[in-house]
Amino acid sequence: MPSAPELTLYYDGQCPLCVAEIEFLQTRNAEEKLGFVDVAHSSFDANAHAISCELAMAQIHGRTARGEVLVGVPVFAMAYQLAQLPLLAWILSRPWLQPLLQPAYVWFAKHRQAISRRIGPSVLKLSKRFLR
Repeated sequence: MPSAPELTLYYDGQCPLCVAEIEFLQTRNAEEKLGFVDVAHSSFDANAHAISCELAMAQIHGRTARGEVLVGVPVFAMAYQLAQLPLLAWILSRPWLQPLLQPAYVWFAKHRQAISRRIGPSVLKLSKRFLR
C-alpha cells in the first residue's frame, strides 16, 4: 500500500499559470513526496478531502501527511523543499518576508484568472516545451 505524499497540493486546474506550476513540480517529484488534486475537476469531492472548493479556489491549499492544512505561501515553501528546490523554499519560508509575500500571493490568487488570460497560455506552452 503506497504511503500518503508528504504534501498534497489542492490547485485550480482551470488556471494556466497554476497548471504550469503544478506541471513544473510534477517534473521534480521523482520521489513522489508531492500529491496533486485539481479542485476544479468535476470529480473533486470536497467532503473526501475536508477542504471546500471555494476556499481552495481562493488560495492554494496543501495538506501534510500528518493532516495539517497549509494555505498560501507556506504551501509553496514546503512544496519547493520537497521538490528539491531549497533556495526557493528558503526564501518563501523566511518569517520576515511573510508580511510582503502573503499579501502579494493573495492579490495574485484573486487576479490569477485575468493574469492567466493574458500570459497563462504562453507560460503553459513554454513550460510544456521545456519540461519534456
